[in-house]
Amino acid sequence: MSLEKVADFLTQHDNYDILTHAYPDGDTLGSGYALCLALQQIGKNARVITTNLPGDFEFLLDGVKKQSFDAQTVVSVDIASEQLLGCNKERYSGRIDLCVDHHEINRVEAAVKHVESDAAANCEILYRLFRLMKLDITKQIANCLYTGISTDTGCFRYTNTTAETLRIAADLLELGADTEYINKVMFETKTKKKIALEREIYDTIEYCCGDKCAIIFVTLEMKKKLNVSDDELEGLASIPRQIEGVLVGITMRERDEGGFKVSVRSDSHVNAAEFCARFGGGGHAAAAGCTVKGSLDEAKAKLISEIEDFI
Repeated sequence: MSLEKVADFLTQHDNYDILTHAYPDGDTLGSGYALCLALQQIGKNARVITTNLPGDFEFLLDGVKKQSFDAQTVVSVDIASEQLLGCNKERYSGRIDLCVDHHEINRVEAAVKHVESDAAANCEILYRLFRLMKLDITKQIANCLYTGISTDTGCFRYTNTTAETLRIAADLLELGADTEYINKVMFETKTKKKIALEREIYDTIEYCCGDKCAIIFVTLEMKKKLNVSDDELEGLASIPRQIEGVLVGITMRERDEGGFKVSVRSDSHVNAAEFCARFGGGGHAAAAGCTVKGSLDEAKAKLISEIEDFI
């Protein structure tokens, strides 16, 4: 579906449930709340469905009206696979009417889709959509969009950053986005608990593939010991990839329901999305994710075996 038809779709329907993915990040939340505000602006009923809202992102709720209605239209944003719906999968699987995404591989079963794999962030797509719809991009909508774009580009440091990305960011700044606040909260502020967790994580680093791959992990025991929440696990995936000579950084996060959520970061020599696809996951060439079953040793062994074969 073209972006023009997405605009028509949104104006012709109502009573929206907007889905974000499990372990929500800045792009899925920024997309969700920006779209919610935009739909409410044109007189639609809309709400964001999320598994949890990390404390750092509470500012995205500013100006969002709480509305009660029976959902008629379901839209997913920044979701590449229905597996990423988490606890909402059973409720919404097979019910998605429109999927708006920017991942190279999208497996969502939706009635219609709009996917732009060359967009640095899903919020880039929504920015162009709102311009096309001639909506008023308010300061709060600009904050939501900037949050998604800045977090998915690592504050414009990652290779997915394009000239178009920077032009959009500049426009959002002119529209009133509070970039100083967002950058400080997203990239410069850490709790004492997170600092303590990072100190322990450095002790878990393991190398393979001739030191071209580095793996770190966080177990439930570590989280309990330090009393850290899921909110404080964001940003850890960048740690192993920062090591000199490492082409692939793998971060393993033990899940309450068993197994591990795996985040992969890579440079241009290795396609992270293709690697994660081996485990049913996906994402982007430089940043992707998947889920691996088993104990820590079992899951790590599976990852090492696959990455050695892949590289």
